[in-house]
Amino acid sequence: MSLTDAAGLAGVLAILVAYAGAALGKLDPQRPISLLCNLIGASTILWSLLTADFNLSATAMEGSWVLVSAVGLVRWAVLRR
Repeated sequence: MSLTDAAGLAGVLAILVAYAGAALGKLDPQRPISLLCNLIGASTILWSLLTADFNLSATAMEGSWVLVSAVGLVRWAVLRR
């Protein structure tokens, strides 16, 4: 397994943990831990797509996921003040 494959799989795991936590009521999807899991997960998947096996639709999806997570983190930080 290549480094990019491992990074992509780690990203999938991070996103699944955040999603499962939210779906099972264990994690608030608007809290920083959930948003960070999504941001890191999508970023590593995106990195693996851009450096190894490019797929346009998957790249668009993960890029969008990164943006939404980042906006959520910024929103959380602004509202916290």
